[in-house]
Amino acid sequence: MSIDRSLKVTGALERHRNVLSRAERIEKLQEEDRWEDNESVLGLPKVAHRKSHAGRKAKEETVEKVAEGASEAAAVKAEEPSTGS
Repeated sequence: MSIDRSLKVTGALERHRNVLSRAERIEKLQEEDRWEDNESVLGLPKVAHRKSHAGRKAKEETVEKVAEGASEAAAVKAEEPSTGS
């Protein structure tokens, strides 16, 4: 029996996986210059694979922008002449 299209998760294969395939491990080793073409594909060394946090930087930037906006608003308010009686 198959799953209805409305119940399928989009991007299910794009999520973080703890286990890499052999080809992915070799690709990662090549990026780190730890792989030579004459080596055996059996008994590969461990490869650190961490999930990247793409959203964190944007979140920190928005916090900084809010802080800058608050300080600018306070500066504008301080420049306004007070109407004291």
